[in-house]
This record gives sequence, C-alpha cells and structure tokens, in this order.
Amino acid sequence: MLSIEPETQTLPEHPVERIAGDPSRGLLLICEHASNAVPEDLGRLGVPEAEFSRHIAYDIGAAAVTRRLAALLGVPAVLTQFSRLIIDPNRGRLDPTLVMRLSDGAIVPGNARIDAAGIAERIRRFYAPFDRAVDEAVAQAEAAAGPPMILTMHSFTPFWRTIARPWQVGVLYDRDERMSRPIIAALKADPAGLTVGDNQPYGGGLPGDTIDRHATARGLPNALIEIRQDLIGGPEGQEEWAQRFARILRPMLRASA
Repeated sequence: MLSIEPETQTLPEHPVERIAGDPSRGLLLICEHASNAVPEDLGRLGVPEAEFSRHIAYDIGAAAVTRRLAALLGVPAVLTQFSRLIIDPNRGRLDPTLVMRLSDGAIVPGNARIDAAGIAERIRRFYAPFDRAVDEAVAQAEAAAGPPMILTMHSFTPFWRTIARPWQVGVLYDRDERMSRPIIAALKADPAGLTVGDNQPYGGGLPGDTIDRHATARGLPNALIEIRQDLIGGPEGQEEWAQRFARILRPMLRASA
C-alpha cells in the first residue's frame, strides 16, 4: 500500500525553499513539485482536502529525497513551497497545463474560470520567484567553479489509470545525454536489480519546462529523475533512495573548492 506524507503543508511566507550547499561541487538539485501547500486567500482552490494527499497536488516523497540528497552531497537545492495545483513551475508559461482546471479526474474549481490576468498574478507570486531562485543558484555555481549540472527530482504513481508501471525509477532527458547516460548505467548495475525507465514513464522533451528553461537553454548537463511513489512515501524509502543517488552522483561532482 502506498504510504504518503499525510499532513497538509502550510504555505510559508516565501514560495521557494533554498538549501545552502557548496556551489563549486558542480551540481544543483531542483524539486518543482515539493509541496501541496495553498495559501488561505486562494480558498484551497475549492478542492476537497483528500485530494491534497494525491499526486495531483505534489510529488509524494520527492522533497524529502531532495533535501536528504543535498545534505549527503553538500550541494545546493531549490524546492517549491506551493502546490502544483496553483501553477506548475515545470511547464512553460504558454503551456495549456500551466494552470490545471482538471487533473487526473479531479476538478479544480478555483482554476475553472481563471483568466489571463489571474494567471499573470500567479506567475508573479509563485512561478517567477521559483525561476529567479534557480537563476540565482546557477549564477552562484558558475561564479564559484563554472557551469553546474542540473538534476530535477520527481516521483510518479505506481499505476496510471489501471495499468501498473513496472519501473522503480526513471531517468528522463531530451537531446543532452551527458548526465542521463551514466546515471542510467549506474542504476541498471545496482545490486537491487532495478527496472529502470530510459525516458520512461514520460518522455524528457517538454518545451518550456524547468530543464528546458534553465539547463538546455544554457547548454548545461541535466537529467530529470522520477522515483515511484510507493518506494519513497515514508522515511525508510526516502533514505534508501537518497543514499542510492548519493553513491551514483558523488563521483560526478567536482572536488570542493
């Protein structure tokens, strides 16, 4: 049975969490769907409370893995502190799914009649601060030791509709395979005998997404990680997967300045 973090998170004053780390190590971690928080003035978007425990509101377990991985490697990270139901920072500004009106069967009443001005306000309040935080983290890394690798952390549901997904983990990429190929090879060599998705369960080329905006546009090595949610719904699994990725990524880092 899928174990999840049950509590509804409270939106902090700032919509972005920044984790300090050594920018000279050459790696920036990002978690775009880290939180299920919605501010009171948006009225929970009219969505029933139970829906905020589902993947439609956030990527279950991804934030905990990201924080622990950042600590193990001593690298910086940027995480959102707002629900993807408000606005999805892993979409381009013109993407029709930027603000979801219907998500995996759940109607989002607070988004149903949102107009261009309403979307612009959510960009200003949530999306743009996230973009600025990533830009600033990349600039800090470049100033410290040169262009960094960018790794974004996500999670996916064990089933889509009624179809079981066989992968424990997926590595997504677009045209740049410099980072994804060694990660895929290391995961396939893991003694746990993992079933590894190579650009599965989704394709990695999404125009305007975080990787496209912040890595591809700059020519930075990058990859997007998807871990199955039933494996990281609790502390034990989160620690296991953070340790696994720490072992894989550590040899790819620069020595500390």
